[in-house]
Amino acid sequence: VGSRTMEVALPEDLKRSASLAKRRHAELCRQERVFNARNRIIGGDTEAWNLQVHDQKIKEATEKARHETFAAEMRHNDKIMVMLEDRERKDKKNLCRAINDFRQNFQKPETRREFDLSDPLALKKDIPARQSDNDIRNTVSGMQKFMGEDLNFYERKKFQEEQNREWSFQQQREWRNARAVQKCAEDLYAETRLQFDETARHLQKLESATKKAVCAAVKEFNKNQAMESAERKNQEKKQEQEDNLAEISSLLHGDLLSENPQQAASSFGPHRVVPDRWKGMTQEQLEQIRLVQKQQVQEKLRLQEEEYQRDMDWDRRRIQGARATLLFERQQQRQQRDLRRALDSSNLSLAREQCLQKKYMNEVCTNQPTGDFFTQFNTTSR
Repeated sequence: VGSRTMEVALPEDLKRSASLAKRRHAELCRQERVFNARNRIIGGDTEAWNLQVHDQKIKEATEKARHETFAAEMRHNDKIMVMLEDRERKDKKNLCRAINDFRQNFQKPETRREFDLSDPLALKKDIPARQSDNDIRNTVSGMQKFMGEDLNFYERKKFQEEQNREWSFQQQREWRNARAVQKCAEDLYAETRLQFDETARHLQKLESATKKAVCAAVKEFNKNQAMESAERKNQEKKQEQEDNLAEISSLLHGDLLSENPQQAASSFGPHRVVPDRWKGMTQEQLEQIRLVQKQQVQEKLRLQEEEYQRDMDWDRRRIQGARATLLFERQQQRQQRDLRRALDSSNLSLAREQCLQKKYMNEVCTNQPTGDFFTQFNTTSR
């Protein structure tokens, strides 16, 4: 049996792996910061940008919810209008159907007074033109009976009048019934419309009352703020006036305007004064200052004369030093010119040697570095 070594993960290995993973993660984060030229050069407040984006999203969501609410309300109103239109169309359809049924059942062609003039079976139903002298079908055109010879004229006329009256009453009743049915349908439709209008008016009143309450609250708040601001300004103005009066009174009765010389005396000694209370020097002090000034002028003239003599001495020494420096610089230039010539000759010989060395290396070394050799650099943040 062949022996096989088993790999056991020790705590040191786990710790080393965790440390290596942590360093790799830190290196990736550093590369992201270093190689991102925009954030490294320009920079920016990402937290503020994220907050602005969050606020914009909240605003867009609120506006979207508002539009969706309006859209839902519009869809609800559209559904109500569609229902009302369907109901009105059905009512009209039922009314037309009732009118057609009434015409088919109670207004048939054979019930008309003039049906005998357009009856298609008139010839089949017709009887001979004259059966007797009292035949009521004898017309003027048939010349079977003349005016005044009809014995049943009055009874027939009375019967026709009664029949016309009955037809008129029947039409009036049918018209009143149809009118009542139509009025009932119109009343039902108007009542439904009034209910919807009342609901819409109630919702509109609630919205208007809410807006009025909000406006009244805002107006009352603004009014209170304005009153508080005005009261605060009045108090500040009153306090400022009182302070100004107190300051004016203090200045009028104080030592500042009275020019009391004792008020400028300092508590640190007789040679000290208070600057904001001092009113000027006395004549003795002014004479002492003038005397000191004269002494200072004489001392200054003496010092200027000494400085003039010292400057003349320094100018003479500087001219001598400049001459010596010019001679030394000329000597240095001659030496540098000789050194430059020697250095140029040495560089020329070195250039020839390097050219020969490069030509030899190009012939010996054939493995020249390519672009991939240089791209492996600057790949980490270190």
